[in-house]
Amino acid sequence: MHAMSYKTIEFSIEDGAARLTLNRPDRLNSFTVEMHGEMRDALDRTASDDSVRTLLITGAGRGFCAGQDLADRAVAPGGDGVDLGESLEERYNPLIRRLTSLPMPVVCAVNGVAAGAGANIALAADIVIAARSARFIQSFANIGLVPDSGGTWHLPRLIGQARALGMALTGEPVSAETAADWGLIWKAVDDASLMDEANALIAKFAAAPTSGLAQTKRAIRTAFERTLDEGLDLERDLQRALGRTEDYREGVDAFLNKRKPAFKGR
Repeated sequence: MHAMSYKTIEFSIEDGAARLTLNRPDRLNSFTVEMHGEMRDALDRTASDDSVRTLLITGAGRGFCAGQDLADRAVAPGGDGVDLGESLEERYNPLIRRLTSLPMPVVCAVNGVAAGAGANIALAADIVIAARSARFIQSFANIGLVPDSGGTWHLPRLIGQARALGMALTGEPVSAETAADWGLIWKAVDDASLMDEANALIAKFAAAPTSGLAQTKRAIRTAFERTLDEGLDLERDLQRALGRTEDYREGVDAFLNKRKPAFKGR
């Protein structure tokens, strides 16, 4: 296992999986400029290490992430106001772009409250599982802001306009079970089994044909940009390329010979 030393996150790479834990439990893992920098470094390591085939993100303590730490002096409002656009442009937007474009499955295990940017960072993962005690809160309306960190993009696509507007305009908490029923997340699980479920998922992905999963992620995440004809053409092109990979040959051979495949991933 390779563990790296950070102040605001925990990060390690082991058995093909990167694990990243937001680690400011006394502040509900809310983001500071320092945490952004450390998370950026960890994601750079994830993307550049060919042994990594999946990423798990979770939070330490009783919550996943309360969003931006409003007490962080780098973004705290002053007498003349603060340029929140700069914070998004330099930190939050690059983070969302990196998570959604990583060429591997990203799993988020939401262990408690996920509010504001914290909720939308979780929703940027490919698969989100949540403890039944977790809550998703679009808290921006309470301080006169719009949902950011991809919130206005992901919410209507995941749950439709009516529910997206309800969450965004009221700021009311949505339970993990409701989030699963709505299709906001993959599923809700008992609190005690959250990390077992998450670890089982990343173990599955760490042994999977990573290139195929990466291209599946790419195709689905960009589906709304294409017409049906364009989507069919993309599927053709992706299958053409993937059909020539060693993992495809291994998968077919394993199926025909009734054995467990040994995929090599990236």
